[in-house]
Amino acid sequence: MGDLAWIFFSAMVVNNFTLALFLGLCPFMGVSGRIETALRMGLANIFVLTLTSLSVWVLNRFVLETAPYLRLIAFIVVIASLVQIVEMVIKKVSPTLFRQLGIFLPLITTNCAILALAIFTTARGYGLVEGLVFAVGAGFGLALALVLMASIRVNMDLADVPGVARGLALVLVIAGSLSLAFMGFAGLLSSSG
Repeated sequence: MGDLAWIFFSAMVVNNFTLALFLGLCPFMGVSGRIETALRMGLANIFVLTLTSLSVWVLNRFVLETAPYLRLIAFIVVIASLVQIVEMVIKKVSPTLFRQLGIFLPLITTNCAILALAIFTTARGYGLVEGLVFAVGAGFGLALALVLMASIRVNMDLADVPGVARGLALVLVIAGSLSLAFMGFAGLLSSSG
């Protein structure tokens, strides 16, 4: 049980996909303008990451044992299919959310964090339970990064910021500061082992 807790905490905070490993930056920069949208994108990422982990386990266990050279292609096909399903469900269930997420919802397909999860899960030899815990932890880490960034950006809209620092420049400074804060957790890895 301790190993599962460490896998979860490590994926969420210590090795946060966005703020420590710099994966999934496109939705991080694009959807973090409003807290509600960031939270919903985070939930969509958690869902896709969990389904990806389950699919990767099935692929590794039953399909790719005899053809490991097809692993990357199989992962890409599965991820693209899962995202299409999620996109159709969100469009049907919440058209407003579908419009708010805009182009960033289909970009989950090319989100390197999703593919990285599949590769990391395989490389680390995680079984079904470890892989699911890793996926949920990574998803919560992505959601945490999105909501933190959105919270700061919403507050910065009310602040008196010089014109030269408004827009993308301010977003990059905030992202760098958050990344530095999360890099401080990297020491937890060396002290735990």
